[in-house]
Amino acid sequence: MDRPSVGRIVHYVAYGGEFPAGVCRAAVITDVDDLTPNPRCSSTISVVVLNPTGLFFNHGIIQDDAKTPGSWHWPERV
Repeated sequence: MDRPSVGRIVHYVAYGGEFPAGVCRAAVITDVDDLTPNPRCSSTISVVVLNPTGLFFNHGIIQDDAKTPGSWHWPERV
């Protein structure tokens, strides 16, 4: 199982606003909050989101493979 670590690329799911809710954007992990020692539980992370019009910084992001707005997930393999 992959674990988040600083520098890894993930997808951040937009809340809405400038971009429609549910749109996935590339993000770089800037910090991992290791409050959950169980490797099967995901940690919260901090990210810098790479938008076409600028950068967005956020912290306390949870992993959600259902792609709930405001969450992150691993990029799909294509």
